[in-house]
Amino acid sequence: FWTPMTTLIIGLAVFIGIHLVPTVPSFRDRLRSRLGATPYLILFSVLSLASFALIVIGYGEARGLARANPQLWVPPPWGRHATTALMLPALILLVAAQVPSRIRDAVRHPMLLGIKLWALGHLFVRGDLASFLLFGSLLAYAIYDRISVKQRGALGPLGTRPGHTRGDVIAVVVGTGLYVAFLFGLHSWLIGVNILQVRFAP
Repeated sequence: FWTPMTTLIIGLAVFIGIHLVPTVPSFRDRLRSRLGATPYLILFSVLSLASFALIVIGYGEARGLARANPQLWVPPPWGRHATTALMLPALILLVAAQVPSRIRDAVRHPMLLGIKLWALGHLFVRGDLASFLLFGSLLAYAIYDRISVKQRGALGPLGTRPGHTRGDVIAVVVGTGLYVAFLFGLHSWLIGVNILQVRFAP
């Protein structure tokens, strides 16, 4: 039977699967040659958006199903504090991946590190099966992809563009702004969980 967990698993399988394609350059190049560069990018984008939607829908619905979404472990009391601390650098790193900055030059692939911090942080506060599937699989993907890009010498979306101080400022300001926005309402609006209530719950 089709369940929210099924939706989540299929979404994760497709999302991670298509993002693993670039880690095998020979396969990616054959696929892009057969489809054409533009159709390849369109297909990649469509599958990414569709699978991301399945992940959001499946995870959102699975969280409310106690029998289909058992608790695997009890998150530690300090987990809420650790997650709150990890999310600030995670968001700054995600922004740093999009602008030429010295942060990007130092970290090399800040988006992958940001994903690892984001996923690890959420595993500190969520011990249910759906969360383990979501955050655990994305953490594993980010670890694998970081090893892969190092072996392939992949440069990332910005190529060899050198970083500068302005990029650092943009990354820190925008990342911090996103952090504050998530802390004070955006996370509740998008995900349905009020971070402040969870953070300070007795």
